[in-house]
Amino acid sequence: MATKKPNGKALLPILIFLVLYLGSGIYFEYINPKKGQMGFYIMSVVVAFGIALIVAFLQNRKLTFNQKVHICAQGIGDDNIVIMLFIFLMAGAFSGLASEAGGAESTANLMLSIIPGKFVVPGLFVIACLISMAMGTSVGTITVLVPIAAAISHSIQIPMAMIVGTVVGGAMFGDNLSVISDTTIAATRTQGVEMKDKFKVNFKIALPAALITIAILVVYSFRNPAATLDHYDFNIWLALPYFIVLILALVGLNVFLVLGLGIFLFFLIGGAAGTISFSSAFLAMGDGTSSMFETMIVTILVASISALMKEYGGFEAILAVIRKHAKSRKGGMFGILALTGLMDVATANNTVAIVIAAPIAKEIAGEYDVEPKKVASLLDTSSCIFQGLIPYGAQLLVAAGIAKISSVQIMPFLFYQFLLTICLIISILVDKKKAE
Repeated sequence: MATKKPNGKALLPILIFLVLYLGSGIYFEYINPKKGQMGFYIMSVVVAFGIALIVAFLQNRKLTFNQKVHICAQGIGDDNIVIMLFIFLMAGAFSGLASEAGGAESTANLMLSIIPGKFVVPGLFVIACLISMAMGTSVGTITVLVPIAAAISHSIQIPMAMIVGTVVGGAMFGDNLSVISDTTIAATRTQGVEMKDKFKVNFKIALPAALITIAILVVYSFRNPAATLDHYDFNIWLALPYFIVLILALVGLNVFLVLGLGIFLFFLIGGAAGTISFSSAFLAMGDGTSSMFETMIVTILVASISALMKEYGGFEAILAVIRKHAKSRKGGMFGILALTGLMDVATANNTVAIVIAAPIAKEIAGEYDVEPKKVASLLDTSSCIFQGLIPYGAQLLVAAGIAKISSVQIMPFLFYQFLLTICLIISILVDKKKAE
């Protein structure tokens, strides 16, 4: 197949999206904020991408409308895109049912009942890591744990911003590594790799950052008084499905089987525990799948826009810029990191950032001989770093709203995100494989 000529004009749709979405976000967040609303979530990302797709269709008059529709259909119909959409549906059903059954609260309370008061801060970090890995959502983890963290902060002399930042850091660790999070699903399916392979690469980067974070928090704990923890009610049986799902996912069981088993276990155990009924279980599963609709629509729109941009020569234009500055495999990897980070800063959504950057990253990987599992890891890790740091992202805004502090106050205490950035950069610098 002939190589497309670089065409910077082909990138106009994504530029239009960024101007609309980022511009409206800045306006409603900082210039004309709306009470009780997050500025970057006032304009629907679906609307912004819809307008961008219209712009893409208006370009390149050499192709007919039907030819452009066919190009979009090929992009949407890619095996990995279809699988990703199916996994989103199942992950939504699992998340909705688990939440309704009370699994997250029981898991968090179980762990809180184990940790000693002296080490409540590092303990909260570890709990956030595990809960987020099991739930597959950083925002969900923050929603569960920040109220508890805020109550603990009031009882002892620990700055609210620090204890909340600790929870956010743990939530981003788990989101980055969870095999059922939408970021992992997007990163792996767009690159056509197994989740367990991406996990192995990610773990080598994330674990050192997490261990150093724990060490810092332990030292801090020794220098401060112990907390007196309240009694937290839990049902160990409701926590069990999360741990089973986590273990089965880590050993490499097919994600559809993992999620299917998790749904069955929560249906069975939640019913036996009396936390859900037959009707409420199906309602929760419906609500969970519905919560994934926007992500799925965005995936479809971005797949269409990407297919058209690639056809018009947009990807070649980006590759030309990267070729100019990146002369090696490491340079290509830094290019993927920068591209994903830029998309996340612009969209304030790590899943959307991955979906946008993924097809271009795949082209960069082919150019610089970067393995797909490394590309998936770079996409997921980069997006989680930036999403966990920007003060206007959902994670910090939700945490700040619950704790009744400013999201900017939390930023200096995001130890894990800063350390993960360092570990990711080091992992690229020490990379040994040379391009063929």
